[in-house]
Amino acid sequence: MNAINPDQNTSEQNTADLKNLFQLDPAIIHLNHAAVAPWPVVTRDAIIAFAEENSRIGSQRYDQWLQTEAQLKQKLARLINARSVDEIALLKNTSEGLSLVAQGLDFKAGDNIVVPAEEFPSNRVVWQALEADGVEIRLIAITDSPEPEQRLLDAMDSHTRLLSCSSVQYARGLSLDLECIGRACRQNNTLFCVDAIQSLGALRFDVQACQADFVMADGHKWLCAPEGCALFYCRRDKQDMLKLRQYGWHMLQNPFDFSSTELRIANTAQRFESGSPNMLGIAALNASMDMLLAVGMETVEEKLLTNSVYLQQQLQSLPGVTLLSPTQKGRFAGITTFSKQGIDLDRLYQQLQAQNVICALRGGGIRFSPHFYTQKALMERAVQMVDDFS
Repeated sequence: MNAINPDQNTSEQNTADLKNLFQLDPAIIHLNHAAVAPWPVVTRDAIIAFAEENSRIGSQRYDQWLQTEAQLKQKLARLINARSVDEIALLKNTSEGLSLVAQGLDFKAGDNIVVPAEEFPSNRVVWQALEADGVEIRLIAITDSPEPEQRLLDAMDSHTRLLSCSSVQYARGLSLDLECIGRACRQNNTLFCVDAIQSLGALRFDVQACQADFVMADGHKWLCAPEGCALFYCRRDKQDMLKLRQYGWHMLQNPFDFSSTELRIANTAQRFESGSPNMLGIAALNASMDMLLAVGMETVEEKLLTNSVYLQQQLQSLPGVTLLSPTQKGRFAGITTFSKQGIDLDRLYQQLQAQNVICALRGGGIRFSPHFYTQKALMERAVQMVDDFS
């Protein structure tokens, strides 16, 4: 493959270079990165290399696996602009990170939590489970609001313990102004939790600018890695606030001192990693991070948004097609959801799938989610299929 050179000016990378990062079957039009993304070549190769090494020499190089784990945490800290790698933990998935927060904070009867009503279930059910303890969950509809952030902030009061939202809504792709929400949460002494799975790997993310206390995201969407390995960020001064609900050897201050009988919990975010790490998933996500950081998140974001605008324009030109996703600058990322008047959306979805257009039914429409490397010609083919369907 033609590798991306991290020392080269990324703005000069040509389309062929980006295309060669992936080796999708030419018959496949993959517009489903908001669900499960394909792996880039480097990630495939990392998985193969790990498997071949393990089958040949087992865990002889476990020390190097640990080095890869440390490198991945450093890259994730860089990705979100964390102050320290000590604020980064590696978990199984986004839901585990959300559950750590929901079950770890000392909520009391009378507290309330503000959440957009349109959230993916992971960022709803963990909070709803607290209702049995007298915690009020305020589900606030934001999709049709011209000021969705203000609608969330208006729902807060002096008893709002936490506000939790996705950086980008999964169904129709609404992108929220996290800095605005973060400032208001600080002023109200409210904790701020961000499910960033629909933006990490797609858009630049700055945890300092948005002042989030907790951020979580699995790697299998825009980060282009396998399922089963996720980022969990916990601001250093909030780590002691989370009561630990699961325990294991890996969360200890000196995890490899197996003879010690002292319960000394790590004083970093490692305290949230209870058991053995997913070394295969770590090797894979580390490779995907290498690709994204080499291309540069500024370039990734620019090309992804350009693809989204192009897709919006193409779909809007079709008779009977209505965009359900926002189109104003700053309000969208990689998700474009649409409907088509007078047709059965389920039949359209099934037809697209049958013609190798990988997409999803979400938010009352068909959801297309190309990434930065997706070619315009492929999007054109998918749009033509939508136009042809009747």
